Amino acid sequence: MVSHRSSVLWVVVSLIGMCAVGIETAWAIDVKLSAEEAQKALEAGRVPMEKATLPEDVKRVLQQASLAARVGADPEKDPCGASAILRTKRYRLEAFGRQEAVESKKRKIDVRMPEEFIKKVIDMPNMEVEVQLCGEDEYFAEGAVIELQQGSKRIKPIDLGKAERGRKNEGNGPAFRSRFTALFAYEQFDPTAKSVFVVNLQDGQEARIPADFSKVK
Repeated sequence: MVSHRSSVLWVVVSLIGMCAVGIETAWAIDVKLSAEEAQKALEAGRVPMEKATLPEDVKRVLQQASLAARVGADPEKDPCGASAILRTKRYRLEAFGRQEAVESKKRKIDVRMPEEFIKKVIDMPNMEVEVQLCGEDEYFAEGAVIELQQGSKRIKPIDLGKAERGRKNEGNGPAFRSRFTALFAYEQFDPTAKSVFVVNLQDGQEARIPADFSKVK
């Protein structure tokens, strides 16, 4: 016979487990957004920018937005480490919200994005990934290829942008930094799975960017 204390303990453990699952799901990349959720994302971008009055405040808001969508190296700790910004639907909507705030301040009236712009983001089939990495030559990233690995699954981008010519790196480490973008179709990958973006360069070097999608909206 199960004691009352054991029954209570089992219920508590079960509830903790349910909460943990709920939290992970809530914070995973949102592939399907309702109109109401889209408006909340716009507000999440708009409000901090409305409160930012000084240039350093604006810079801080933009840095925080970038950091929230970044996977891989933390630029504050490793300025030249390989990283990527995931331009998800929420990322783009929050960017719209910040733009609303900027235009509202400029025109001194409330400016809101047209509904067709918002719907276009909601219906986007792909996530844009901006990869940032460093190398010793200004053309080191030319011809770079990328794939998304989830366990044994290998996912190729549906479109791959040309890498920028390397810009001089002011910090320590390799002399140049470059970036390029790739599009990955939502239907081809698991938006809740821990993943790794693997970048292969023409000189044979490989950069691996761990990506925990459960921490990116």
